Amino acid sequence: MPRGRYALHDPYDHAPLGEEHFHCATGPSGWRYVSQTTTPAGDPAGSVDLTLDALGRTIRLELRSGGWRIRGAQMDGVTWVRADPNGAHAQEGTAEAHGFTGTSPAFLVATARLLRLRQGARATRTRLVSFAPPVLAPRTLDQSWRLASTEAHATDSDPLTVWNHLVTDMDTGEEHPVHLAGDVVLAAPGVELEDLESPPSDFPDLPDPPQPPDER
Repeated sequence: MPRGRYALHDPYDHAPLGEEHFHCATGPSGWRYVSQTTTPAGDPAGSVDLTLDALGRTIRLELRSGGWRIRGAQMDGVTWVRADPNGAHAQEGTAEAHGFTGTSPAFLVATARLLRLRQGARATRTRLVSFAPPVLAPRTLDQSWRLASTEAHATDSDPLTVWNHLVTDMDTGEEHPVHLAGDVVLAAPGVELEDLESPPSDFPDLPDPPQPPDER
């Protein structure tokens, strides 16, 4: 069960945004990721609780930030309920999207697992609903994901395979790399792995998913 700490920063000016202390685990029924986020001063800032099924679909999502809360799942698109800090109002939302995303590195692992890309294959476009702190306002966005390369690195035990993805924002055309090892993000824009107490877990092999139309 990987357990560790990510440092989060603004991907443009590199201003520190805090840390995310996480643990996660794979199993025959899917993957679960749980984390607590802190401010740069070390104060509690929120939490992430994400559960995927064996095919990478979100079956449970709970986000907390600044008193705001999101509960969501993937059902004929995605659906969620957003509650305010006072708990007086809850607003439901739905979107024709493939999954969720946000500032947590967990969402990069989740999207890669859902797409299950193969090296040499064409880029795959995906539509996601993002929730941005501190108020977790929802926004639908389109991305293109491509598996650029894989690398095997020797370790004291088993070789570590690193999956190097290229992710493109379809609105701006901006492209950035995302480096994954199993269920851990090694590096991505705004994300640095600062500490890892145990090796990443590998996902079981599955058939390739149906691919959305290529947009590149």
